[in-house]
Amino acid sequence: MNKRLLTLLLVTVAIVSSVCAQGRRGLRINEIMIANDSTSVVDDFGQYSAWVELFNSTFGPLEISSVFLTNDRNNNTLYPVPLGDVNTEIPSRQHILFWADGEPNKGTFHTNFTFTPGQDNYVAIYDANGLTLIDEIVIPGDLKPGQSYARKADGEGGINNPDDWEVRDGSETKYITPSSNNIIKSTNNKVDSFAEHDPHGFAMAVMAMCIVFTALLVLSICFYIINSIGANISRKRKVKALADNDGESEEHHHEQDSGEVIAAIAAALAEHLDAHDRESTVLTINKVRRAYSPWSSKIYSLRELPRR
Repeated sequence: MNKRLLTLLLVTVAIVSSVCAQGRRGLRINEIMIANDSTSVVDDFGQYSAWVELFNSTFGPLEISSVFLTNDRNNNTLYPVPLGDVNTEIPSRQHILFWADGEPNKGTFHTNFTFTPGQDNYVAIYDANGLTLIDEIVIPGDLKPGQSYARKADGEGGINNPDDWEVRDGSETKYITPSSNNIIKSTNNKVDSFAEHDPHGFAMAVMAMCIVFTALLVLSICFYIINSIGANISRKRKVKALADNDGESEEHHHEQDSGEVIAAIAAALAEHLDAHDRESTVLTINKVRRAYSPWSSKIYSLRELPRR
């Protein structure tokens, strides 16, 4: 039993670790600024520092503590994201900002490395084992102060693929978006398209009703199957129990336990035991003289006529 419990525990830990690892692989480097000297983006100390924006591309919360950030190809574990900070959990499809100022004593989101303006800079994310690469990118050295290097769409594209990235200068079409979506959407194209093709909502109502009735049908089929399985199991257990008792077959017991046999046995027992009561046909009335009591006196219980 102890070996089974230990094996189950190890399998559970392995599955949980695998799920967490799969989730962390959805972490993406989303936008980077190397020289932050002319923008309004400041850290919590009011300093203009280089920053790296990470994006959770999964559809569930993502805990990134224990992953590694680095700008050194020869040191995968340069900056481990500290444990114990509740802010290291990134909600679904949301962003988080790290300040590359070389001052980790300022808090969880301040790394121990910096970038060098005017030359190519490398940044990467490694998983908790320090070996599994999650994402990496090389920032071109011609990036000017106040410009950022960002993915064209949040979290989309491959690892270290320059075709999925672009330089942003803060203009109306190339806006810089730290801790925000790289593409700001004011409308939902799917909702607009649905409203255009179904302005009165009839199709949506029909779809909703179909979904509900389909779910009820599936539930009914499931209940029928479960009931059939339960009845089959009960029948097999009964046959096994009867076979263990006297070795008789199921057909023999069904023949003996028929309704006619049970009714005949019940009638014979009723005639033999005469279980029904015999009531006397003599009616006896005993006249008993009762003692006088005001409670039973009629003069107190009858209503008196009103006096004129």
